[in-house]
Amino acid sequence: MSTSTAIRRKSRSKVSLLRVENGRVSRRSDQVATEEPLEIRLEAKGGKAGERKTVAVTMRTPGHDFELALGFLFAEGVIGSREEVARAVYCTNAGEPQQYNIVNVELRREGLPELGGLDRHFFTSSACGVCGKSGLENLQQRCAPIVSGLRVSAGVLRGLPQSLRKGQKLFDSTGGLHAAALFDAEGNLLALREDVGRHNALDKLIGLALMEGRLPLSECMVLVSGRASYELAQKAVAAGVPVLAAVSAPSSLAVEVAEAFGLTLVGFLRESFNVYSGLERIDL
Repeated sequence: MSTSTAIRRKSRSKVSLLRVENGRVSRRSDQVATEEPLEIRLEAKGGKAGERKTVAVTMRTPGHDFELALGFLFAEGVIGSREEVARAVYCTNAGEPQQYNIVNVELRREGLPELGGLDRHFFTSSACGVCGKSGLENLQQRCAPIVSGLRVSAGVLRGLPQSLRKGQKLFDSTGGLHAAALFDAEGNLLALREDVGRHNALDKLIGLALMEGRLPLSECMVLVSGRASYELAQKAVAAGVPVLAAVSAPSSLAVEVAEAFGLTLVGFLRESFNVYSGLERIDL
């Protein structure tokens, strides 16, 4: 698999504002997280006419766009390995400038795969994930229960939020980004991605692991900022992650997914934490 050279996009944007303080108004500038659409297109071998399809449009923070596209396609079951992908490139049309908000993913196969529940054009926001996503039954058809010998101490778990926060460089300057971080069993930070959408941040992590040939992530933990939603739980299952932790609450569907697939799900991770599934992986 090859990818075109990633062009650095602005992950932060400068805006002007009016600051109201102590009854006075002053004009200032500030850095905010950039939010732009990314269209993910799937192409058959050679990019033949009629064998190209828009799979998704998601609102994201520019940066690591190829990881985002590949991680999304893997987590949704459209591709099963990096060997299926010939290349990921930004869209270019003859005589037109580079389209940095469109990623074309070219497959090695002739013809496009059956997309099942994704066999339509759909939109994902930066807030809530995919509207009309496949449910738990669909996930059970394509994913097996998680098999992993990983065990982690409660002390290591308690230290993860601080490591995640230290790694959030874009959050430091904007205050408006979610993060997903990958850790080993000793709590060492392996990778971290930020985005306006928490599901995008996790897709970027999964895409990175796919590109590096590290899937399944059966000896790793994932910590996400904010809550643990169904989207995040199903992505963790697809990537073979045995432990998913969140600094906030899980949803009811996230708990159902965790119980069905043997995923250790931790919420409200601070000095204390709640374990909703898979306590056997945690050394107390």
